[in-house]
Amino acid sequence: MTPQEKRNQRLAERIIKHLERRHIKGFYCPTGQEAVGKVQELIADGSSVTWGGTMTIRDLGIPDALRKRGTLEVLDRDLVETPEEKQAMYLRAFSADVYLTSANAISEDGVIVNIDGNGNRVAAITWGPKKVIFVIGLNKVAQTVEAALSRARGTASPVNAARFDIKTPCQTDGVCHNCNSPESICNYVHFLRNSPKERHVVVLVGENLGY
Repeated sequence: MTPQEKRNQRLAERIIKHLERRHIKGFYCPTGQEAVGKVQELIADGSSVTWGGTMTIRDLGIPDALRKRGTLEVLDRDLVETPEEKQAMYLRAFSADVYLTSANAISEDGVIVNIDGNGNRVAAITWGPKKVIFVIGLNKVAQTVEAALSRARGTASPVNAARFDIKTPCQTDGVCHNCNSPESICNYVHFLRNSPKERHVVVLVGENLGY
């Protein structure tokens, strides 16, 4: 095991202990491939499953793996085209058995931070689906909750604004301006600090994933 792998293992173990204190089950997978297997293991046959606007889930190929499994009802938001279809899929997500997502950041003591433009992702994290599974690369770990929020605003949001080609100040120079732009993607700030009824699960991955 390399020094980096040792550090990742120890950091993940520390975070998982804090997650358990927050009634959140945590797992650590050193590789993305192992993470895909763990996610599959956590989803029972016959479940309905969907996901939020997360590059981590897509980059790992999880949607394709779920489709090919053949024993799940996959509510595939990536196939909808019109705004009306998109809205209908967002609403259907609340009744799903499993909702997959990532995070903009997670603190070392287990607080998960997300920022949304439309709010559908943080809404589903908060209420609706029976189980929410986060897949989070260790590149998104911050020392404190304040640092996690800073990462979400200063790193993830400008990159996502560029990804969607949204006309916000951070698109111009890559820096958060705490803006009130009409196209802002930082309208809803969400902190998950405890899991009611233990409905949240976190799979930490020892790779750089997402933004």
